[in-house]
Amino acid sequence: MAGVDDVVKDLPERWRELGAFIRDQRSTARLSLRRLSELAGISNPYLSQIERGLRRPSAEILQQIARALRISAETLYVQAGILEPGSGDEDAARAILADHRLTEEQRQTLVRIYLSFRHENDRAGGPGDAAAASRDTPLE
Repeated sequence: MAGVDDVVKDLPERWRELGAFIRDQRSTARLSLRRLSELAGISNPYLSQIERGLRRPSAEILQQIARALRISAETLYVQAGILEPGSGDEDAARAILADHRLTEEQRQTLVRIYLSFRHENDRAGGPGDAAAASRDTPLE
């Protein structure tokens, strides 16, 4: 029977790194786990599981944690693998997240749609293949 240590070793490294990053940020902000969970509006046990790398939080939860820690959500998105680190190129997801004329819910929705299109195009072999496939597929 696998113990807790065996289960933790099998988790994706990124989740553990994300949890450690959040824990470090919480420590730097001198917040207890309980206080951060209150500020973020998530349960104490759930936040604890995130920090230990046992749970993969959604973009919305990361946004709540970022707001409570007073850091950019983009920072947590990069840590979680939702966004790639900045390369100097204009990135649509970064532009969406930076547009404060939109509500937070609108920004999150647009980023989810954008990322799903990118994922779909990556699976199809690129935007050219996806465009060609859509031209070859009748609408009726």
